Parts: sequence; C-alpha cells; structure tokens
Amino acid sequence: MAMLPILEFPDPRLRTKAAEVDVAEVGTAAFQQLLDDMFQTMYEAPGIGLAASQVDVHQRFMVVDVSEEKNTPMVFINPQVVEKSGGQVYQEGCLSVPGIFADVTRADAIVVRYLDRQGQPQELAADSLLAVCIQHEMDHLDGKLFIDYLSPLKREMVRKKLAKQRKQMA
Repeated sequence: MAMLPILEFPDPRLRTKAAEVDVAEVGTAAFQQLLDDMFQTMYEAPGIGLAASQVDVHQRFMVVDVSEEKNTPMVFINPQVVEKSGGQVYQEGCLSVPGIFADVTRADAIVVRYLDRQGQPQELAADSLLAVCIQHEMDHLDGKLFIDYLSPLKREMVRKKLAKQRKQMA
C-alpha cells in the first residue's frame, strides 16, 4: 500500500466534478489497489472519509470508516442519495482543508444507493455521523467543499489562514 498526496484548498482540482466509474473497472487489480491506498491514506491522515477527488482521481467513489476502532471500512462507488430527512448541525473538518472546522447543516438521515467494493448494488440507510460523512464526501465528488457552506467572508479567512500555515511550513 502507498500513501497518496491529498489535494488542499484552494487547489482548483478540488472543484472538478467526478465522472462515473465504469463498472468493468471495479474488479481490476489497479482499482482495488487504489482503494487500499485510499484507506491507508485516510487512516494515517487521520480521517473518517476520503473521496477520490481529494487524491486527484476524478471518479465517483469514496472510502469511509466512522468506527472508533477503524475496523468498518466502507466503499461507495457511484453513490446517489435517494432520500433525505431531518437536519443537523455538525462541526466538520476536512483533510483537504487542514486545521479548519466549521458548523455545517446537513440532512440527519439519508438513504444512499451505490456499488460496493465488489461492484454489487447496495442501498444503505444512514444517520448521524455516517450520514454527515457520506454527504461531505459526495460533495467532494461534485467539486464542492464544506467551506462553501460558509459566508464569503469566513471562506476568505480560511483561505488566508491556510496560506499563512503553508508559508510557516515552507
């Protein structure tokens, strides 16, 4: 397995809308290796979700594991939210926007249809943290970041803070 570089805001590649995954590609060794690499990258970051777009692969899939023990890996290929209900405010962070956290309102419960790691169709009812994580990662696949839910002023403050952090690390 290999660690993959994670794109960081304001990288314009994060704004790319991901293309559907060809089902024939799912069973290939290369695709399965990419999934393993994404899990390793997510766990070591550490994070609870990672969309392919964040590692500069602009296809509609993501990896998620919201378990405390990090032993419940989930793969969502070509995910679609088919139902939403309720609303919740959750403080979100993002591996592509390091060190920044903000309150975001999302659906409290969702039903998502997707293909699993083997390319089999699935439907999952999710709520709480899992629902938030799935919605957050799906935003990445559409070229959207959680900071897009913030006011323009707050978004600009985030951009400046990240630029300052990068300067200090250089």
